Amino acid sequence: MTAGDRSYGAMELMICLAARYLEDGSTVVVGTGAPCAAAMLAQRTAAPNLMVLFEAGGMGPLLPSMPISVGDSRTFFKGLAAASMPEIMEACQRGMVDYTFLGGAQIDMYGNLNSTCIGDWEKPRVRMPGSGGANDLASLCWRTMMIAPQDPRRFVAKLDFMTTPGYLTGPGARERAGLPPGTGPYKVITQLAVFGFHPDTLRMQVESMHPGVTRDMIMAATGFEPGWAHEVKVSRPPEPSELEILRDEVDPLRYIIGRS
Repeated sequence: MTAGDRSYGAMELMICLAARYLEDGSTVVVGTGAPCAAAMLAQRTAAPNLMVLFEAGGMGPLLPSMPISVGDSRTFFKGLAAASMPEIMEACQRGMVDYTFLGGAQIDMYGNLNSTCIGDWEKPRVRMPGSGGANDLASLCWRTMMIAPQDPRRFVAKLDFMTTPGYLTGPGARERAGLPPGTGPYKVITQLAVFGFHPDTLRMQVESMHPGVTRDMIMAATGFEPGWAHEVKVSRPPEPSELEILRDEVDPLRYIIGRS
């Protein structure tokens, strides 16, 4: 992939796109990895007043470099508070958190996530870590975003286990389950496209395709029939300035973006 005269990788593109969705003055709970990189990039570009929270209790740090866990001391660096997990979850419950980033081994058309097991629960082929705080965050934060590699094994018609709620079975299902009205999945960013959710059906739909990607490529990498926005755009490639910050300040050791 290229952006002007600078090449970039798929992970760099996904991080740059994710960072652009984080508005200045908004609040986001992130974990480590690509979501943290997106938050750090956003703070260094268009969202200097982005409030970053970590599940282990870091509130509002100015991250000097990439932390290796949600309890890394850097997640408290020059922060507003060194709090605890209950306080972070309370902030979500009170409606104070705009965004959270989550991931999982499987995602379905309504943005539900599986991070528990592959195969039957009693005798799974793979047993995974489970929810951690993901169920709480997706249930209580206003908007859930995901950065995920896209292939038919991950984007599935039916989850093997529902760990984390998206829109459950469709319109009205979150509210019937007792979750706050107006919350739910927002964007899914993959190496091929950016997906949103149809305002009426709440099913996942393609909003933009990355440069060089075709509809056939997206269909082949999706285990269900994706929707298509009325106007499907081409994703805007990373700016040279974004890549410079991402490579030199956010992830200079290439923990997340890898080495070209």
